Amino acid sequence: SGRSRAAIASRITRTSTFQRSTDLDDFVPVRARLRDGREIVVRAVRDGDRDGFQAALRRMSEQSRYSRFMSPVKELSPQLLERAIRPDPGRELQLVAVDASGAPEQIIGGARYSAGPGSKDCEFAVAVTDAWQGLGIARHLLEALIRTARERGLERMEGYILASNTGMLRLASRLGFVPVPSPEGPGVRLVRRDLGDGA
Repeated sequence: SGRSRAAIASRITRTSTFQRSTDLDDFVPVRARLRDGREIVVRAVRDGDRDGFQAALRRMSEQSRYSRFMSPVKELSPQLLERAIRPDPGRELQLVAVDASGAPEQIIGGARYSAGPGSKDCEFAVAVTDAWQGLGIARHLLEALIRTARERGLERMEGYILASNTGMLRLASRLGFVPVPSPEGPGVRLVRRDLGDGA
């Protein structure tokens, strides 16, 4: 419904204060081999990724963008782009996946978690450009989010996923997420997992 989409979209733009710690700034890049043999690097977002972020979004189909934002987003507003590029290290993490063979570097996927003020819970979201879907990138991104959130002391992770996004629902299940009642109605599933579990 329109109310559901508006409620979900509001989570994209909300801001809050949370204890900021400079020792949380570093994410060690991870190199991974995909199912087709190509390699990617999962790393933290950088200030220089602004153009690459928007370019990746433009390469995504309308359906893929809707699955990520649950609204007909074509590109990020200046406010959302600023938040994506400069996450609060005390409560947020923004990762990107880049093609390890390409020069110049190209962003082909991204993942994010965000925790509320003073909360030990966080919410995740993952997106992969269409040409790179089905190769395991989303799994590498989500595993990195889970591991880092646990290391930073967060205790639970959840995510809203369209009911039609069966691939993401299957991945979440394989990584230990379980469905819980969703306040957004039957078209949007809510999945959750404790971060104390090994994964």
